[in-house]
Parts: sequence; structure tokens; C-alpha cells
Amino acid sequence: MARSPYGNYGYAILTAGALRTPDKVALTYCGEQTFTYDELNRIVNRRANALAALGVGAGQKVAALLNETLQVAEVYLAQAKLGAVTAAMNPYWPVETLQAVVAASGCTAFVYDSTVAEVVERIRPSLPGIATWIDAATLDHPSDEEPELGGFGDDPLALYYTSGTTGLPKPVVHTHASSLATAQIWLDVPRSPSSVFGTGAIIWGIGFPAIVGPALYAGMRLVLEQDWGPANFLRVVPREKVTHVSQIPSFYAALLGSSDHEAVDLSSLQVIMLGGEPLTGTMLSRIKDRLPSAGVYSYYGQTEAPYTCFGRVDDGSTPLGASGRARTGCAVRITDPSGAGVVGEVGEINLAGPHRMAGYDGLPDKTAEVMRGEWYVGGDLGTLSADGVLQVLGRREDAILKGGVWTQPVVVEEAAAGLDSVAEAGVVGVPAHVEGAAPVAQKILLAVVARAGHSLDAAKVALALSESLPAHQQPDHIEVAESLPHFEDASGGPGKLLRREIREKYGHLVD
Repeated sequence: MARSPYGNYGYAILTAGALRTPDKVALTYCGEQTFTYDELNRIVNRRANALAALGVGAGQKVAALLNETLQVAEVYLAQAKLGAVTAAMNPYWPVETLQAVVAASGCTAFVYDSTVAEVVERIRPSLPGIATWIDAATLDHPSDEEPELGGFGDDPLALYYTSGTTGLPKPVVHTHASSLATAQIWLDVPRSPSSVFGTGAIIWGIGFPAIVGPALYAGMRLVLEQDWGPANFLRVVPREKVTHVSQIPSFYAALLGSSDHEAVDLSSLQVIMLGGEPLTGTMLSRIKDRLPSAGVYSYYGQTEAPYTCFGRVDDGSTPLGASGRARTGCAVRITDPSGAGVVGEVGEINLAGPHRMAGYDGLPDKTAEVMRGEWYVGGDLGTLSADGVLQVLGRREDAILKGGVWTQPVVVEEAAAGLDSVAEAGVVGVPAHVEGAAPVAQKILLAVVARAGHSLDAAKVALALSESLPAHQQPDHIEVAESLPHFEDASGGPGKLLRREIREKYGHLVD
């Protein structure tokens, strides 16, 4: 029996929309190009047919190093229709990492765009396993008819890489089915036929099935930009009447830490989804003061199980600091060290559902470390309330032991960010070297950045925090910094806070 085309990710995401609403605008690129669902589908078909003419087919692994967001959308969807497995390379990796990941991937073809052409020339001689090198700009074919579909259901769709503290990034295998399950996130968040989702460059990798796929699957208009930093955000939101965004809280620390936003009309924003970092009460208040009509949602997931939990936090339906309940069709639980499920106690976060990864490609031992039956257990700690609300406490390795008591950095960060003059705060634990004892106990290092137009004095910050925090949470050293280190994610705005770099940069200053 033939498999349904709607089990193919590319067909279900795009072709179905072209059949349903062919003349509706699907995508706007950098304010310069606009495509209806039918037009975009025909372009993707031409790219798919061009790839097929080059010998790319079902089950073949194809490395994709793409930085132009329009190219990412078109090539990823074209390869999905063919059933080729997209190995989504991060254009911000060091060359050595990129070369090693491609060599280990088993890819036999490599597609790239003009922004990375020089890098490709550098690594090309060292990758004899790549038989076909493809400049994405040359991918065109006379026929815009649907290609022969080559992947469905549990067939692998892509490898999305997750970084670790040691070794190469791990290749997370997502299937057509798991990616379509992720595309259904808007079942749990309000939208309308006129909704507009805006995003920037971080759509390669897991950003694609977590951002682009859901927007197109839901029939929204997708606004793609090359830069989604605060400056361009302030230009694009009023121009395109963007209604929905998905970001990390650090973005709003940067956006609202300056006065540039004050004269800009941001009233079109209706849904702000925040994840990847803790959302403090102070930051939520600042967002709501500036955008009172926008609903603010907290979400939680990992590359291995994207967008597992959702909850609206600005209306009180989800407690601040929590990530909400498992979305439709997904599940979350907390387990103690024995693996037993617990409620109201701190333990490891387990995620399950059809959106969960199939495993790590070629790494059965690594897969076995994080898979417990249908559950993915990735090393985060949290609690689950009796009514199913998840609160994420952080990574096991981030917890700070001081005075015999464990503390998560976000507790101290929230207290610091609550001070009027503080725009952003970052906290790490630094080993306390006690003579004759193992460095188990830690001291707390706090780095703070001043809001625009304000100044900070470390002694005054310490005094203020001494009145609001218990002794085991009070910083042992406070560093006033011009900025905090964030992961470079190509968005143009701050990526996730890099606590390890705070430790490396300022740890030696702790007495």
C-alpha cells in the first residue's frame, strides 16, 4: 500500500498549504521578496527536481551549510520531499569543528550558499567522502511539478546537532513524523488566519522544524530576515505587522535596556514565546510594561524533544518561573535517582511524545545514556506540580553549593535583575579552595550590566542583595561588566547566556 504524501514532511508542510490556500502569502524575505504558498511550493519543487537530477535521493545524507534564510527554507523543504537526510551544519562553528562533523556524518553530498563559499573551499580537499558539491544558487530545474516523494513517517528527515561541553556536537536524528509533531505547536497557542510569524537567521538546524515548519504548517505568513537583533527587530515588526515571535529572555534585556524602542510601534505583537533561559519576574514586568497587549508564553524543550511544554505566564494561568504543561500529544515527568516518578520533588526532567528524536546518529552508547524507554532524559532538573506544571531548575552541573545548600543561578540572577539599574545578570559558582579540603564548596560570582543611562556600584549592589537573599545565595564577588557573553547564534541579538565564559573571564577575581 502506497504511503500517504501527507506523511512526507515537505509535502505536509508546504504542498498541503499550496493546495489549501494557493494565493495566500506564505513568506516575505527581508522586505524585498514575497511568495504565495503556490509560488513557494513551485520554487521548492524546482530545487527538488534539480537535486534529483544531480543524483540526490531518498536516504542519502546531504550536508547543508546555509546562512541565507530563504535558501535554508527552500533547500531543506526540497530535500525533505526527496527523502534525503539533511545534515544541518552550523555556519558559526569553527572550521575545524565543521570539517570534523562532516567527516563523521557519512554525507556524500554537500550543499552550500555564497556566504560560506570560502569555508567550503578550505574544507573541500579534506573531505573525500563528499562526491557531490552543490552551490544552492545553481539549483533550478525547468519542471515545477511535484518530485517523486522519497521519505515518510519514521524515515529519517534530518540530523540536527546539539553542542556539548566535550567532544563533537551530537547528531540528533529527527524523522518526518517527529518533525511534523513539532510543527503542531500552534495547537496550544492562539493564532488567526492573519497571524504573522517573524524570525531571523537562526533557522538552520533545529530552528527550522521549531520555527519555520510550524509557521507554514499553520498557514501563517512567515517573515524571514537575515538579522533579528534589536535594531532590525524594531524596523521589521512595524513594517510587516508581526504578531508572533519566539526568542530568549536575553533578547528583551538588550531590546529594553536601550531607549531605541520607545518611539517604535510594536502594537502588532500578540504572542511572545520565551524559552532557552529562565524568565525572571523583573524581565516579565518590563516586557508587559512595554507590550501590555501581548501574551507572554514560556516554553521548554531541547533539540532532542523541541517545544515539549507551554504555558502563558503573564495572565497568571502558569506560575512565573514555570514552563507550563506538556503540549497536546506530549508528556513530561520527573524522576528521582532510582528512576521512579515523583511529584512536588526535585528530580530529572523526562520528555516523551511523537516529537522526540529517534536517537543520536551512529552513537548507540550516547543514545542509551539519555533514552529510558519512550522517555528522553537530558540532564535538566525540575519539579512537577500535582496538576502537571513543569518548573525547570536548571542543569545539574550549573547548581551552586554554598554553605551546604544547593542553589540554582537563576535565583540570584533574578534578585539582581530586579534592581532598577541592572539590565542583565549572570551567576556562576567558583570552587572555594579550602586548605586541606577538596574544592566541593563554591563561592558565588555575580556579573551585572547596567541599564542604559544608569551606573552600577558593586558595593551598593551587594548591600541591596544582602537584604533580599539568604547568606548561602549572597554573591562573594560582584563584577560590573560592559556586557555578558552570549552564544553566537547568528540572530544579531544575544544568544543564550554563556555562564562558563563568565567563570573563565572573572573567576580569578573571586577571593
